[in-house]
Amino acid sequence: MTEIELATPRVLTAGRRSPRGRSASSRGQWRIHVLLIVAATLMVVPFVWQILTAFKTSNEVASLPPTLFPATPTLVGFDTFFASVPFWAQFAVSATSLVLRVAGQVLVAALAGYAFARLRFPGRKVIFALFLLMLMVPSQLFVLGQFDIMKELGLLNTVPALAIPGIFSAFGTFLMRQAFITMPKEYEEAAQLDGAGTLRVFWRVMLPMARPMLAALAVLTSLYSWNDLLWPLIVSPAGDNRPLTVGLASMQGQFGTDYPALMAGALICTLPLVIVFIVLQRQFFAGIASSGLKG
Repeated sequence: MTEIELATPRVLTAGRRSPRGRSASSRGQWRIHVLLIVAATLMVVPFVWQILTAFKTSNEVASLPPTLFPATPTLVGFDTFFASVPFWAQFAVSATSLVLRVAGQVLVAALAGYAFARLRFPGRKVIFALFLLMLMVPSQLFVLGQFDIMKELGLLNTVPALAIPGIFSAFGTFLMRQAFITMPKEYEEAAQLDGAGTLRVFWRVMLPMARPMLAALAVLTSLYSWNDLLWPLIVSPAGDNRPLTVGLASMQGQFGTDYPALMAGALICTLPLVIVFIVLQRQFFAGIASSGLKG
């Protein structure tokens, strides 16, 4: 028998997976799936409870023991919400503020991220380190300074005052820098050889390649802008330029709260964010996956 013939059974045996190894791998995957199912259930339960409560009556919400499903689904909570909150006016304020904030932050973060990733200028690393330090500071510490700036500009109780402070984001700059760092330099060098300047290279070559990260940043910024409550309460304490978050907060009474109406309002206010995420979900996950903490 030749050496090749002797070696062949050994190679086949080594390439096979032992039943014990397969069973251990299956048990490990089974445990991971169980943990994921439990985590997903814990995350979904509050949303399911919110939806069910929106169709209950006040008596059902206050009953002991609590009821899971409404005995007779009703729309009284929705009627109370629309009667208590100027929905369309506050929706317009929230939507306008969101569009201004998202468009401004995406543009500013993309420009700053490209500068930190590709351009070479004195103090680049020091300035970027200061940006990273801002991520460690609670945003509430900037509220007083931002309020003074809006007051000096005469923008209190206006829609731009809701959006302008959110345009500048250290987190967005960091994300865009990571996106530009992971891109091949050959595309940029080819455009420069054709005579394109820095801004043209950024706008025509690099920015289209960063669409997944731009979509991810847009989704995250939309989430923060739509759910922001502290800043609107400070900069627009009264008047018509108040977003939906303030309208929902005003429904919590001092001596009692109509929870079906509150849950109905929260459900309605959540739908725009769900639509935005459904539209941009592929780009969002692609951007997060390609962010790669590199460099």
